[in-house]
Amino acid sequence: MKKKFIQKFQINWNKVILYIRNHFYIEGEIDLIGIIYLIGIQELGKGKNIFLNREDKINILHISICRILEPFGYYRFIGRDREGWPHYLLKKDLPFLNKEEQSFLIKKAIIRYMSEENILEDIQKS
Repeated sequence: MKKKFIQKFQINWNKVILYIRNHFYIEGEIDLIGIIYLIGIQELGKGKNIFLNREDKINILHISICRILEPFGYYRFIGRDREGWPHYLLKKDLPFLNKEEQSFLIKKAIIRYMSEENILEDIQKS
């Protein structure tokens, strides 16, 4: 059972990478932070605005993490401010995870996000 879950997970993650590579014309390795940033930009909904200051970039990453972990019960969307930035409330603390476990949780959350947003319709349900 676990082997089948891991296989589905890997297939779905490869679909995410392929989608990102093909839609954003990225060559070379695609890192997790880059994908998180793209999701944050999507959730912010400000289009192709360029965010050059460090604070905005950190906030965009935070938006993404909150959004993708919301279905897991860690955050709850509470609304947008006057500038249109989404805000989330921490519902429960994240567990202590080592780097590998963090990466797995984030990837699993990204796969779920891509499926829920109908970005990747052929995600295999795990």
